[in-house]
Order: sequence, then structure tokens, then C-alpha cells
Amino acid sequence: MSIERLTKQIFSGHRAIVMVVLCLFGLCLAFSRQAPRKKRPRQKTDERVYLVHADKLSYDMYGRVRDAQVLNGKVHFRHKGANLTCDSAYFFEASNSFEAFGHVRMRQGDTLTMTSDYAFYDGNDQMAHARHNVVLTHRQTKLYTDSLDFDRLYNMGYFFDGGKMIDKKNVLTSDWGEYYTDTREAVFNFDVHLKNPKFLLTTDTLHYNTRSALAHIVGPSTITSGASIINTSEGYYDTNKEFAQLYGRSTLVNKQKELTGDSLFHDDKNGISEGFRNVVYVDKENKNMLYCDRFWYNEKTGEAYATKRAKLVDYSQKDTLYMHADSMKMFTHDMETDSVWRSIHCFDKVRAYRKDMQAVCDSLVYNTKDSLMTLYKDPITWNFNRQLLGEVIEVYMKDSTINKAHVIGQAMSIEQVDNQEHFNQLSSKEMFAYFVDGEISRSDAEGNVVSVYYIEDDKDSTLIMMNYIETSEMKMYLKERKLQKIWAPKSDGVGYPVTQIPPGKSKLPNFAWFDYIRPVDKDDIFEWRGKTQGTEMKIVNRHEAPLQKLSDIQKSSEP
Repeated sequence: MSIERLTKQIFSGHRAIVMVVLCLFGLCLAFSRQAPRKKRPRQKTDERVYLVHADKLSYDMYGRVRDAQVLNGKVHFRHKGANLTCDSAYFFEASNSFEAFGHVRMRQGDTLTMTSDYAFYDGNDQMAHARHNVVLTHRQTKLYTDSLDFDRLYNMGYFFDGGKMIDKKNVLTSDWGEYYTDTREAVFNFDVHLKNPKFLLTTDTLHYNTRSALAHIVGPSTITSGASIINTSEGYYDTNKEFAQLYGRSTLVNKQKELTGDSLFHDDKNGISEGFRNVVYVDKENKNMLYCDRFWYNEKTGEAYATKRAKLVDYSQKDTLYMHADSMKMFTHDMETDSVWRSIHCFDKVRAYRKDMQAVCDSLVYNTKDSLMTLYKDPITWNFNRQLLGEVIEVYMKDSTINKAHVIGQAMSIEQVDNQEHFNQLSSKEMFAYFVDGEISRSDAEGNVVSVYYIEDDKDSTLIMMNYIETSEMKMYLKERKLQKIWAPKSDGVGYPVTQIPPGKSKLPNFAWFDYIRPVDKDDIFEWRGKTQGTEMKIVNRHEAPLQKLSDIQKSSEP
């Protein structure tokens, strides 16, 4: 017998078995969608169901419904404080139960009413089974379904063939659900939708309290509100206050911006969002990301705050910029105009790294209006083998690329010429550096200019001469990071052959090479390293106008 023929016989012989298995599997899926109710212990009651009124009563022990009293016309039953009326009914007195038909209405107390086309009520179990056009009304809440079982023992109704609950402005729909009248808690399962004029919540499992209008999310869920989309698997949403408390790594998306965190809090009314632990804020439009453990943002004012291992990542250019500070703040200005701009403040132990540029300072401010980044308090920047420092450094950007740098106070530029401790140096009161394609092309120094620079042999690039110059102004032109020419007005200077440089003349008095502070990679921005003792920038006392202080004015007026 061939393998092909044998295979056909095996498949033919097992086809029926396969079909049976598939059918059973389908049934399992079908039943899995039904009400996942657990059986609860039930306390039987001996209290009888009372027939209060019927326009017509008949009894036929041999009829279609045996052992039943047939009731017609304004039928009214009472059992344990509940009243039930209908058009007609079968009353099974022996089993303490009845079937009700037409305009069925059950009323319990002053707050609970249930209507349907048909109902079966078991007085011993205190269970009502309502079918067709069922409406359960409890206070201001209405539940619509086609099949509802109401358990009077536990004051709980549950549906399993699709239902809709309307609570004030909220409309909830699901395949299956239950509602507890004592606690006013509702549980919805399978294809759950919570609709409100301002948002839509979709999930597979939802707990909802009609008293507080609080939705408890316990499964993968999506909340859509205007342009905002929230994805979460655990949390709470206050539908009255439009306030969300989200856990389990949730994400808030608004157009090109995305906020993710282990915990998120979102106040939709006031436009405030907060994130805690492993927070990631992504701005796809401007191509930057923010990482931190604490984040706060007000979309109405454009104000934001990030702290606890805050890290800014900008990937708008060819090389990615990484920056860390203890805290970061953002302010948005002129929001109601077409000239909106932002200022970003980074403070305490700022460190930045990019392959072509690194920076360290105590605080930093960047404003998008002028594309100006200002570094304060002992700022240092590095560009390849060049170090720039001063009291304040202003960096002007153009198309997210450095265009110009302005060093104010105790300015100093140092370039490492080789690995033999030779450095070109330029010191002045004020300094400007101009860049082309991210590389410095010209450097201008003004006020008390002192420079040390080396001249190379054109043939083998060996150092042959060191020039020392003092002047009031100097311009240095560079190409491919190499000095091309120097311009200066009247100056004093001297040149030394490299082999005959006097001791102490190769370094300016304020020379300091801070390679041990420089960030070496994107992870090194978190490792703060301060200057060694004795290399800190000297404090320069500013000139004060006479009689500037009130105390001085008072002293001068004394006799």
C-alpha cells in the first residue's frame, strides 16, 4: 500500500473525529462567553408568594400547564417586600413560583423597578428571570437587556446576552455584566464600551460605580478623548472629573506626542498629566525624547517639569544629543499667537554629550525664539580637540546645528595640538566662535587678549615654533580644525623654537585642561565630576555704581 493511499485512509477514518473535536471546541468557546458566575450559597425561604389580585382565575389540572393556576387581568403578586404585576400568569403554588406574561413589572422599595415582556419568579430562591425588552431601573441608572436574572437574595442582577447601562451622561455596553444594587457596583465583560460626550473607553473587563461614576480598569483598555488616546491595563477613571489614575505601564498619546510611565495621572479638564517611574516622553514632531522618574505637564499653559535621572535625547540631527540635569523645566510663551516659543531650563549638574560636541555646566537655559542656549556657572564645552570655557557661554543654533558661540568673562579657548602636552591657547575678556557645518571656522577675541600658538612644518607637520602674543583684539581663521592665519592690531609678542621654550612659558597662567570632566559617552552624562581643587574659575568682583545701596545713601546724609 502506497504512503499516499495510506494517508488518505487515515484522514478519511479520522475525519469524523476531527469534526467532533472542532464542534466541541466551538461549544467551549461559546460557553466561555457566557456569564462566568460562581455559585453562591443560597438560603432558602419559607415565606410564601401571595397572590394579591387577578381579574380572572382558573385551574385545569389536565391542561397544557399542569398544577398551575391560570391568572388573567391586572395580576398582582407580593413576596418579601417586592410587588410584581403583569397581564397574565401561571401560578405554581406548590413550588412557590410563577410565570408572568405581558407588561411584567417588579417593584422593590422606592428605588428599584424591573420591567419585561416575560418573567419567571422562584419564591424559594428569591430569583427572578426576566426576558425580552428588560429594563432595570435603580435610582437614576437604567439597564437595558433582553435577558436578565435578578437575585433578590444578593440584590444583584446579571445579563449574558448583551446589555446597555445608562448612568447620567455615561452609556455602558457589553456582552455580559452584573449590577449590585446595594453597592451600586457594576461589572462588565466582553467588548465593553463606556461612552460619554467627551470620551470613549473600550476594554474587555470594567468595574463601574454608579454612585461615584468611577470606572475601574482591570484589563487592556483604550480611552479616547478628543486628540488624546490612553492605552492602559490597570487604573481608575473618574468620569465626572475626567481624571485618570493609570498603572501597569500606561501610555498617553496626543497627536505627535507620547507619554509612557509605570504610573500616569491625567486630568483632562485642566489638561494636566503626571508620570512616575521609568517615564518616557516622545515628541515625534521635533524628534526628541525625555526620560525621567517624575514628569509633570500642563498642556493648557505649556509648562512641564522633569526630575529624578532626567535625560533629554535629541535625534533631529545626524548625531544624537544626550543631556542630563537634576531637573528640567519648560515654559511656553505667547501660546495664543502664531509666534509661540518655549524656554527650557536645566539646572544643577548639567552634562551633555554628542559625538562632535560635549558640555558641562551648573545650569542651562534654551529658548526657541532666538535658538539660543546659555550655559551658566563654570561652563565648559568641547568640540573635537578644542575646549572652550568662561563665566557664561551663549550658543546660537541654526537648524538645530551650532552656528555661533559667545563666551562672556574670563574666556579661554584651548586646542590640543598633539599628544606631547602642546596646546594652542587664547585668553580674553570676551570671545566669539563661528561654526560652519558643525566645525569652528573663525574665533574672535576681545579685551586683554593673550595667545600661545604653535607653528607646524609644512612638510611633516612637526612643531617648529611657539609664538606668544599680547594684544587688544585677535581674529583666528581655521579650516578643517587647523589654524590658517591670525589677524591682530598692534601687539607685543615673542617666538621660541619648540626646543628652546623657557619653563613656564608654554602655558598661560589660567590654563586648565579638563579632560577628566568631559563626558566620554551617552551613559557618562549621569556621572558628575567637578573640577579639582584650585582649578575653579576665579570670582571677579563687578564694579558697583556709587551710592547704589540704601545704607550708603543713609551714611552719606549723616552729619
